[in-house]
Amino acid sequence: MFSFFGSSAKRFTAADAVAMAARGEITLLDVREAGEIAASGTARGGVHIPLAMVQLKANPQGPDHDKRLDPAKPVAVFCAVGGRAGQAAQVLERLGYTAHNIGGFGDWLSAGGAVQR
Repeated sequence: MFSFFGSSAKRFTAADAVAMAARGEITLLDVREAGEIAASGTARGGVHIPLAMVQLKANPQGPDHDKRLDPAKPVAVFCAVGGRAGQAAQVLERLGYTAHNIGGFGDWLSAGGAVQR
């Protein structure tokens, strides 16, 4: 069973993620659907992988591993409000990543995060 907002990793805020992303210390992962991103944009420099594809694309041992995801680098995950991000963070942790659910895209925006369209 998934915990929507929790994960075993220490959670940091969207403001923490904005600062860490600016320093290149984290990977930003947007797990929303393509239509959501088309409507609002996403975090500048973020990686887009819909929740349904995270297991496949984040598995470093799998043939479909997205090389933009490095298990050695922490991942800040967001979605629309935080539920899917929590699920994705749990999947990432099972795959060996340090993952942090930073909530929703609105949290990223409120923290001053840059947007790309």
